[in-house]
Amino acid sequence: MSIPIFYNAAINSKQKTVLLDENTSRHIVQVLRMKTGSGLHLTDGGGNLFSCQISMIHKKHCEVEVVEIKLVNKKTQKVSIAISLLKNTNRFEWFLEKATEIGVSEIIPLICDRTEVQKFRYERMKTICISAMLQSQQYYLPVLREPTKFNSLIVEKFDNCQKLIAYCSETEKQRLSQQQISKSSNQIILIGPEGDFSKNEIELAIQNKFIPVSLGENRLRTETAAVVAATLLCI
Repeated sequence: MSIPIFYNAAINSKQKTVLLDENTSRHIVQVLRMKTGSGLHLTDGGGNLFSCQISMIHKKHCEVEVVEIKLVNKKTQKVSIAISLLKNTNRFEWFLEKATEIGVSEIIPLICDRTEVQKFRYERMKTICISAMLQSQQYYLPVLREPTKFNSLIVEKFDNCQKLIAYCSETEKQRLSQQQISKSSNQIILIGPEGDFSKNEIELAIQNKFIPVSLGENRLRTETAAVVAATLLCI
């Protein structure tokens, strides 16, 4: 049986013992039936892996002793996906899960001209990312931004970054699978809403040096297009 891993944002390298929160403690006691002396891992989502041993069992506040700390190397390449919010929240949550599993570094919810804005439950969305990180046995939690307006994002400075935009309109585009991806730079790709980016948004992106790319011949749902883009850039 593999050693279970849990997320703890507050843990630091100076701690010898850690008091776990109620949800984690309950899972350890009631679901995993772990005992004093059992081993587990903690991560802070920043690449640190803490090997621990349970020193006190309690259904609300288990205590663990830190045995070893290891920093897991991070990929040098950063991939950011800026994706329009979706009317169907379940589909956006599905994307968050898959993007985290694939290894996306940053997720930026976009508000575009044709975005049907819904309430963005940030804490719930972050919890989905945490669960996906742990399930896929990774130690870096992707940065999840608050929803950002398209016009604000497009003029941000992205140093040493290859800037891409995928859309459906019939204009000259390169296939992302054939696009020359620089392994020495980061990438950000923009994915539009169900009704696609508006003409003005596409023009504005190109003016700001975003490269138009195609994800293939088929017309994809927004969340599917974002997962395809993440896969092509990350793997």
